[in-house]
Amino acid sequence: MKIAEKQIEVRYAETDQMGVVYHANYLIWMEIGRTEFIKQLGFHYADMEKEDILSPVTDLQISYKKPLRYGDMATVRTWIDAYDGIRVTYGYEIFTSDGELAATGKTQHVCVRRDSFRPILIRKYFPDWHEAYERAKK
Repeated sequence: MKIAEKQIEVRYAETDQMGVVYHANYLIWMEIGRTEFIKQLGFHYADMEKEDILSPVTDLQISYKKPLRYGDMATVRTWIDAYDGIRVTYGYEIFTSDGELAATGKTQHVCVRRDSFRPILIRKYFPDWHEAYERAKK
């Protein structure tokens, strides 16, 4: 199974009044991790969007384990948790600078046509992505 890693330095603007990373910023970091994963497979979301295909989030799950604070380095690990040719579920682990687990999560996506939001078959419209996803999930 392929796992991509991306390090992110926690910025002051990402923290709340308690001095810890505001919960919604983990979602942004998951997107950064997902984009890095796709980039390591040799693709870019922008190329898909040029074909008028979007990949919205259809489900989201996140569990917070340990807070991150300003100045910490977060490591986001991303992989394919499930893929069926239509839907893809990415798994995430976010670690502290000390290697402690800060959060876990999953996002599910489906590719849709921009004009109608009707789902498409990834394996049919983007066979190269399909093959890469099949290889990466093993």
